[in-house]
Amino acid sequence: MVKITINGVKVEFPKKFTILQACRELKIDIPTLCYDERVKPQSTCRLCVVEVEGMRNLRPSCSTQIDEDMKIYTHSDRVIEARKEILRLLIANHPLDCLTCEKAGDCKLQDYCYEYDVKESGFVGAKKNYLIDDSNPFYIRDMSKCIMCGNCVRVCSELQGKNILGLIGRGFETTVGAGFETQIDYSACVSCGNCVSVCPVGAIMPKSKEKFRRWEIEKVRTTCSYCGVGCQIDLLVKDDKVVGVDAADGPSNEGLLCVKGKFGFDFINHPDRLKKPLIRKKGELVESTWEEAYDLIASKINETKKRHGVDTIAGFASARCSNEENYLFQKLFRAGIGTNNVDHCARL
Repeated sequence: MVKITINGVKVEFPKKFTILQACRELKIDIPTLCYDERVKPQSTCRLCVVEVEGMRNLRPSCSTQIDEDMKIYTHSDRVIEARKEILRLLIANHPLDCLTCEKAGDCKLQDYCYEYDVKESGFVGAKKNYLIDDSNPFYIRDMSKCIMCGNCVRVCSELQGKNILGLIGRGFETTVGAGFETQIDYSACVSCGNCVSVCPVGAIMPKSKEKFRRWEIEKVRTTCSYCGVGCQIDLLVKDDKVVGVDAADGPSNEGLLCVKGKFGFDFINHPDRLKKPLIRKKGELVESTWEEAYDLIASKINETKKRHGVDTIAGFASARCSNEENYLFQKLFRAGIGTNNVDHCARL
């Protein structure tokens, strides 16, 4: 543990802490565009700079470890002006189409410009103008809006382990792309969408069938139903309709998803989706209550056991259920009904 002073307040934290971690423990808001606690900090955006007494230059809080008797100022005049200048530099080469950009309301660059009262750049120079890459069926890449934070590159390599994205070119011409500057669909991208989740601006956006703004939606936390891993997701709901999915920080996925969990939600709104149990009556399938369905199932099982023996009954579990639900399913058949005839649809 080391003793430090932040904004005049003496505190104590583990020596391995960075300034940013210490500030977050104290609920001090430090702006970040490139920081992701799951990967090694790169100090790319420099927006998290703070003033440390005795040091000539401002320090990036995300990668500077605390030290004994360090005196830190997170919102001094010098720090505020530096952050404003960084924001002015960023928007100097950024399309200011916030009126029509689908990221509006969820764009960190927009939020920070509002917070620090940055309305225009003041810098005049060349503008980047890249072709939009819409070759992927699930998301669009508009590198003209990229702020070079590198989040997508590091998540793809360090967390997803695919190394599809990388920095291409040098200097002003540097951009983010796949190998040999090919369209993303020609690469080995698995469309997990984790690059979409970490992009702080509108450079990588999902292809949405519904138009919505972030302030119009309600988030509903649930568990992805595609396999037994148990990834936590937030369903984005507008007018009782699921319009998107955000990765949640669950214990099994830590903010990551696969292509199914991120983009495969259309079945929820499909008109053919069954929402109630069906029972065949007089040759026709009709909707029933769950109580009626369970009573029918239980009576059929008991009748079959009595007439033909328990080994004529078998259960088939589903990969769309959680591990816990499948455990209960096999327990029902083995301990409750009395048969070991249990199988599963997964064939890996």
